[in-house]
Amino acid sequence: MPTDHTLDPAVRVQGIEKSFRELQVLRGVGFDVSAGSIYALLGSNGAGKTTLVRILATLLKADAGTAAVSGFDIAASPAEVRRSISLTGQFAAIDEVLTGRENLALIAKLRHRKDPGGIAEDMLDRFGLTDSGNRRAGTYSGGMRRRLDIAMSLIGEPEIIFLDEPTAGLDPQARNEVWHTIRELAAGGTTVLLTTQYLEEAEQLADRIGILHQGVIIQDGTLAELQQLLPPPTEESVIRQASLEDVFLTLVGDTGRRAEPGGGSSAAADERESR
Repeated sequence: MPTDHTLDPAVRVQGIEKSFRELQVLRGVGFDVSAGSIYALLGSNGAGKTTLVRILATLLKADAGTAAVSGFDIAASPAEVRRSISLTGQFAAIDEVLTGRENLALIAKLRHRKDPGGIAEDMLDRFGLTDSGNRRAGTYSGGMRRRLDIAMSLIGEPEIIFLDEPTAGLDPQARNEVWHTIRELAAGGTTVLLTTQYLEEAEQLADRIGILHQGVIIQDGTLAELQQLLPPPTEESVIRQASLEDVFLTLVGDTGRRAEPGGGSSAAADERESR
């Protein structure tokens, strides 16, 4: 009898392990991401977030475990996985000499898309960059650069987009711009897997949150489900709704304090671990 894959998760990760020499970065990571949802992988610097994303994007090989992206096994069908996804890394991969319009048209040509100019115009309009389309990308603000980077990633209409620390180093206004973009992607049916060290970002965006700590997912669930992990307030305490920060610090403790509420610390540790 044929198997119906329409209800399968867009991303399924089971028992992924990865070490770099004696350093064990991932120690049996597993979670599912539903199609059309936003899943936030939350963890402090060095937790293994970037390493995991690079494995799912077929840029690194896992030492053990399995994963399927859009129904394709990452080890057995890497080409099909790459056709199904887009990856936006921690730093905007744009050509600063070219204009925003030229960056988009270039990617459309490289993807062998018809009417690259028309695609560029559509993307500029979709991401609110039409008025700055003829400016060199090197003159863009941080939020504009990130939106252009995401727009370039979406040419070819991938089913799934991986966003690795999408707002690292951005000011609050630019961060809000990127958040709006991410929400619109999910509303349009794109599956979003994002990594973040910012508690507020996961709290604001994610349908489900996986807390990655010391190479494993220690908890996974909706914000409401994670809030239920905390003990009820005592009569002496002020009754308020538990925040994701409360949950994170209860589960991880002071060792995870660099997963900041509003952010500021560098994400370089996760980048280093993948080299």
